[in-house]
Formats: sequence, structure tokens, C-alpha cells
Amino acid sequence: MAQMTGSEAVVRSLAREGVEAVFALPGAQIMGLFDALYDQPDMRVITVRHEQTTTFMADGYARVKGKPGVALVVPGPGVQNASAGLTTAYSSSSPVLLLAGQVESALIGKHKGALHEINDQLDIVRPVTKWCRRVLTVGEIPGAIHEAMRQMKTGRPQPTEIEIPPDVLASSDEVELPEPQDYPRLASDRERIRQAAELLLSARKPLIWAGGGVILADACKELTALAEMLGAPVATTAEGKGSIPEDHPLALGGSYHGMGGPAGATPQADLLLAVGTRFSRQMTGGTKPNANQVLVHIDADADVLGRNFPAKVAIAADAKMALSDLLGEMGKRNGLTPRWTVAEIAEIREHSRLQIEKLAPMQCEIIAKIQKALDEDSIVVSGVTNIGYWSHFAYKVKKPRTYLTASYAATLGFAFPTALGAKMAAPNKTVVSLSGDGGFMYALPELATAVQYGINVIALVFVDNAFGALLSDQRTRYRDRVIGTELKNPSFAQIAEVFGAIGIRTDPDRLDQALEQAQQSHRPTVIEVPIPTLTPPFQIHGR
Repeated sequence: MAQMTGSEAVVRSLAREGVEAVFALPGAQIMGLFDALYDQPDMRVITVRHEQTTTFMADGYARVKGKPGVALVVPGPGVQNASAGLTTAYSSSSPVLLLAGQVESALIGKHKGALHEINDQLDIVRPVTKWCRRVLTVGEIPGAIHEAMRQMKTGRPQPTEIEIPPDVLASSDEVELPEPQDYPRLASDRERIRQAAELLLSARKPLIWAGGGVILADACKELTALAEMLGAPVATTAEGKGSIPEDHPLALGGSYHGMGGPAGATPQADLLLAVGTRFSRQMTGGTKPNANQVLVHIDADADVLGRNFPAKVAIAADAKMALSDLLGEMGKRNGLTPRWTVAEIAEIREHSRLQIEKLAPMQCEIIAKIQKALDEDSIVVSGVTNIGYWSHFAYKVKKPRTYLTASYAATLGFAFPTALGAKMAAPNKTVVSLSGDGGFMYALPELATAVQYGINVIALVFVDNAFGALLSDQRTRYRDRVIGTELKNPSFAQIAEVFGAIGIRTDPDRLDQALEQAQQSHRPTVIEVPIPTLTPPFQIHGR
């Protein structure tokens, strides 16, 4: 045991757990932590311009790095601002630790008007964290941080939060730092694996649905091997893109709101094997399971199994463990033959491609330009914007952890700050964010962060001077009664130059050239692309 302050206990505990970066915005109650970080040069501190960016950056960092990201904010409004990023991380199953300040211990819950006081702060974060705790003594700190890490590294990896009053950070005590641990993966039930194998073997046309849990578990090789063993096509959610290379003959590509290649295959399947996905209520139209289909559901979170659609066999297990066990069980059987022909799968993919290009020709042309300019290692953060939506179908992902979305949270403004965190995790890779003008304005000041720390993200900003999906909705569903959805924008390219970044304005036809120029610059770059207001996929139904 060693004598140390609460702030020193936090920082040393983080260091022992392998934390290399903290995304923060300073404030009165957490300045002791900043002072302790001064003595930890191996832990990089990135100061941002808005608290929501702390958790967005931690999220992007965590998803690309495959380890928890850490954010640090003041209590009250700081926590409330950061909760947007926590919500996104929660929906995306991303391990983000939020360290938050508090008011003085003696003032908690007293309603005396202390700086940043809010009652009860834990109630703000509880709905969007897997685990949260208020620490009131120095000795509790290392154990709390260790438990936060355990929570994020076992089961579903969702956010955690720890809040510490400033008087506890300033106090000293004898402290013991726990050793970091490697935690075993959640093993599968052998009998349920056997049942799943029997169902797969007897299926006429099995279809595999892969979600983000496959990527989180590093189970992509096992997924592909099982698909090849069965000769079964693989459909992916938007979060699951990259779990199988999208140029693989069995890959159907991504799905979103009942569209894409998976919509052509799902109605033909008699068995669905869902791995690492909640099978959420966004499964609509052609991708919605029907009553005649058998569902085998694998997920690390037992609570989601069969929640939205009833499962014949539900397996609570780590995706890598479960798929490995299924491969072993299936490998005992002889005479496995493909249930789908290569020609069938190719026809479904081609039909989907033609349909998407017909429904969204301009979007597909823009995405093709992006695809042309980027290599397969590049990371795309697909924002809540028209081009981002259509990228779920049209942008082809070949490697895991290279395509990030806001999942069902659909958090406007998430793309650019999340891309900053992704670039911190992979500084040698090209990282591109896809934003609309409305979404980019949420985090515009973080251009200063990008320039200050040399975070060379490329921000594509598609400008239609509107909250485009909502304006499109007003023009169609609300009979052109337009109110509150049109925007007056500055020149984003010029603003980038003022911040010290590179600003480029280009039309869609020359977008690939602009991207190549941006990559060669090795500087933060904003590429402004004027476009008309376009229709998003979720407004296509019925056409």
C-alpha cells in the first residue's frame, strides 16, 4: 500500500489498467485530476471544446482500439452534455468510462446551490450505462476503477461511470492498486450448441445475421468459416459491416430499415442464425423475421435473447466462443453441402445493387467516389445524414472496426468528434467522417481540437442548407408545409482555414480528387460538398 491523494489514485489506477489517453474538458471540481495527470506523461490528455466530445472521442477510440476509452468532465452540466456520447456508446455496445466530478461530499443532495450541483446526478447516467458508482473515500477509488473495467470487458461492453467529489480527490490515504486482469470469455452451453447445430443441419436455407457483437468479440474469422461450412449467406446490420468482407461470395452486405441485399434473402430462409445483434425493431419489411422461420439467437447479453423475436434456441455466450463451438460441432458431421447456390446469392446482391442505385442514384455516385479514394484500411464514421444512411448499403467494408455508426441512438452530431477519437486510436489510417451541415455544426469548434493536437481527420460535410431528412419529410408526408428545417450556413471550407485546417469546396463529381488531396496533406481537412436535399432510406417504403 502507498500513501496518495484521491486524484493520484485515479490516475495511477487508470495507468495500471492500461489507459493511454483521457479525453477531457477541465473545470473546478476536477482540477486535482488534471494536476495528477501532469505527473503521468505516458497518458495523453486531449482537451476538447464541448463535453459531449469527450465521450464521443472516447467511443471512437474504444471501437477502433478494441479497449475502453476514458472521458473526464465536471458534474452537473458537464455530465449532462457528455450523456449524448454515453447514449451513443450504450446503443453501440462501446466501452466508455466517464469520470465525473461532484459537489463537495457534505453538499451532495442538500440543494444549497453549490457550483454545478444537480440532484441526483447518478440518475442521469444510470439509463445509459451498464454500471455506475459514486465514490466517497480515497480507498474506494482503485476498486471502483477496476470494477468499471471488469464491467466493460465482460458480457456486453457498454459504458460505465464513476463520480468523485473534489474533497475526496484532494484527500490522502493508504491505497492498494489492484492488478489488471484478463477476463475469460462467456462460454456457451454445450447442449444448446448441439441443438443449434441440429437445426442448422436440418435447415433447407439457413441465413446468418451478423451484428456488431461479432466485431466486438473479434469473431469475424469464425463467422466466415461457419458461413463457408454451411454455404449460407451472411447479412449484416449497419453495425456489423466488416464482420465478413463484403466482396466475399457469401456476403449480402448491410441492411437498414428493411432494405439492402439481406431483404432479398431473408424471406427465402427457413432458419435465421443471429449472432451479436439485438435483432432490433428496425428489422422491417424484407428483413423482418416471420412466424414460419426458426431463429437461433447468440448474444453475450442474455437479456436481449428473443426480446424482439422469439428464439427457438437462445445462447448467451461470447460470439467467438459460440461460433467456435458451433464449428466444432458441425465439423463432426459428414456430407455438408451448400444450401444456397453461388448464383442465387450473386443474383440477390445484384438485384439489391440495381434497386439501391435506382432509388438513390446521386447518393450512390457520391459513395462510389468515396470508395474509390479510400483503401480498405480506411475508417469511415457514418453520420446521421443522407450519405451516411445510404452508405449502409453502398459503401463496401472489407475489414472489421473500419465502419462506425451511431446505432439505434442515431445521435445527430456524433460523426466528426467520434472520428477524432478513431484517429487517435489509429493515427496511421485515413479516417473520414460523413456529416450533413446540421450535424457538423454540433461539433464545429472541435476543428480547434483537431488542429491543436494534429488529429488529421477528413470531415466530409454535405451541405443542403437544411436538416435534410426532416425537410424531405415535410415536403412529402406534410404536403410541403415547411417550417423550422431550413438552415443558413457559413462556408465550412473557409471556416476550416480560419481554424488552421485545410478547407476544400468541391462538387460531387470531383469528390474523389478532393479526398486524395486531403489524404496527401496529412492535416485536418474539411471538404464541403453542396448537394440538393435527398430522400433517406426510411422514407422510401411504399414507393
